[in-house]
Amino acid sequence: MFPAKLRSKRIWIPTVAVVAALGVGGTAWAASASADNLGGSERDRAVAAAKQAAGPGEVTSAETSDRDRDDSDADDRNEAYEVEIRKADGTEVDVKLDKDFAVISQDRDDSHDDGDDANDAPDADDRVLTDSERASVDKAATDAVGGGTVTDAEASDDRGVAYEVDVRKADGTEWDVDLDSSFAVVHKSMDR
Repeated sequence: MFPAKLRSKRIWIPTVAVVAALGVGGTAWAASASADNLGGSERDRAVAAAKQAAGPGEVTSAETSDRDRDDSDADDRNEAYEVEIRKADGTEVDVKLDKDFAVISQDRDDSHDDGDDANDAPDADDRVLTDSERASVDKAATDAVGGGTVTDAEASDDRGVAYEVDVRKADGTEWDVDLDSSFAVVHKSMDR
């Protein structure tokens, strides 16, 4: 036999085997990765049904349900689709649909649990600060620690605290500042 032909076969056969394995593996991965994602008209129908129930907003996720059909919860056994919608105020609504795109349940991430999700009010800590509030919070918190930059500010649902603020000073120290509704300091502490 010719040594050049043998070397050529030794290179080509493993190369073809690797390419085939990658192709089969990639196809299997793509199929499993997209198995829970909706597309086309099925996605359009699920999104339309969810938006009709929850109202307008940005769809952040639309998937087929991965619930175990042997679940003891009757709603979960019938669930075929799950659509998550982010509302303009930043709250998120998780809408579960059956195979006929009928709403099974609707859960808001901003609600207290009284068993009636439709009438729940947003928690104070999920509220987005207005520009005016943000400016007042920034000034009060940086004044309280002697300067720095606000790295995070949010509404609070803690009793007596309206705002929770994180401030980083030029020397690298970080402070937690709690303010009341009139922007007065309730508590401040340096992170250790």
